[in-house]
Amino acid sequence: MTNKPVISSTGLFTPEESITNEELVESFNEYVARYNAANADAIAAGEMEPLEPSSVEFIEKASGIKARHVMAKEPILDPDVMAPRWEERPDEELSILAEIGVAAAREALERVGRDPKDVDAVLCAASNMQRPYPAMAIEIQQALGIEGFGFDMNVACSSATFGIQTAADYIRSGNAKSVLVVSPEITSGHLNWRDRDSHFIFGDVATAVLVEDAAIAPADHWDILGTKLKTVYSNNIRNNFGFLNRAHPETEGTPDKLFVQEGRKVFKEVVPMVAPTITDEANRLDIDPHGIRRMWLHQANSGMNRLISHKVLGHEASPDESPTVLDTYGNTSSAGSIIAFHQHSQDLAEGDIGLICSFGAGYSAGTVFVRKAA
Repeated sequence: MTNKPVISSTGLFTPEESITNEELVESFNEYVARYNAANADAIAAGEMEPLEPSSVEFIEKASGIKARHVMAKEPILDPDVMAPRWEERPDEELSILAEIGVAAAREALERVGRDPKDVDAVLCAASNMQRPYPAMAIEIQQALGIEGFGFDMNVACSSATFGIQTAADYIRSGNAKSVLVVSPEITSGHLNWRDRDSHFIFGDVATAVLVEDAAIAPADHWDILGTKLKTVYSNNIRNNFGFLNRAHPETEGTPDKLFVQEGRKVFKEVVPMVAPTITDEANRLDIDPHGIRRMWLHQANSGMNRLISHKVLGHEASPDESPTVLDTYGNTSSAGSIIAFHQHSQDLAEGDIGLICSFGAGYSAGTVFVRKAA
C-alpha cells in the first residue's frame, strides 16, 4: 500500500512588535534629511546625488504593504542604526531563529495533539539561516524533544514549498511518518533599511507545517494531491552575504551584501514562469485551473499576485479566492504563502481544492495542490 502524504496542521509565530508605513517613512525621511545635510556641499557641486524621501503612498502603490512585524523595532527605526539589534546569546542558549521556529512548531503540534516524540524529522526551510552549522533544524529538533533527524534547506522564498515536497517524498517512500517543515524568517536582518526602493518590503515571522502519512493524520486534514518545483538561475534577486566575505573585510557591510533586486525585471520574468508551472501541474493532476477554490500565493507583491491568479483562474481573483496577508505582514519570504494558508483555510468545505504556491530568488517556484478532507 502506498503511503499518502497529507498536511495535518500548521503553526504560526508572529512577533509582538509591528512597524507601520507611517513610522517607517518618518524614520527613513529623517535619515535622508541628515544625509543630504551632511553632504550638502558635495551635492551642490554635483559630486553626489541627493537621496529622495519616501512616502506612504509610494510604498503602498509599489507593494500593497501597510505594516510589517519585526523582532527588534526600536533599532530599525533609529536613524543612527536602521538595522535589527539584539544581544548575542551564548552557545548554550536557544538561538533566536530556533526560538521562533520552535514556537511555530509547538502550535502546529498542539493543534492536533501530536506528541513531539511521534515526529520523525525536522526540516528548517528558510531564506536566512542564523549560522552555517550546527543546522538550525537540529537545534529545533533538540528543543522540541524529537528523535530522528533534521537538516536545513534554503531555496529563498520557495523554501517552505520545497520543504513540503521533500517531506511528502519521505512519507511516500516510507522513510518517515511525520515531518515538521519549519520556516523561521527574520528577514529584517538581510534588508537594507536605508534603500528607498526596498526598505519597506520585509517582515519577521515563523511558520510550521506538519506533513504526515494519512494513516496517522487527524480526520481534519489536507490531502497533498501533487507538487511541482522549478528553478531558473537569475541574479535579479540576490544577497551576497556569506562567510567568504571575511576574506575581503573592506567589502563587509556594503549594500550588495544585503538584499538587492531588479524589481521590474523580476515582475516581468517571474509571472510568465509561475503561471504556466501552476497550470501545467494542474493539468497533469486532472484539475481544472479555473476551478481552484483558493490560492495561497507567495506574499511579495500585490500586483504580481493579481496577475498570476488572473492567468490561472481566468478572471480577476476575489479576496476570497486569493487572500492576502501582505498588507499586515509584509514579505516574509518562504513563510508568506503558509501564513495565508494558516489563516484562510478553515472555512473551506470537504473536497475543495486549493493551491499553496511560492516564488522568488533563484528564480524558484514551488506548487503544492491540496484537497480538504473530512
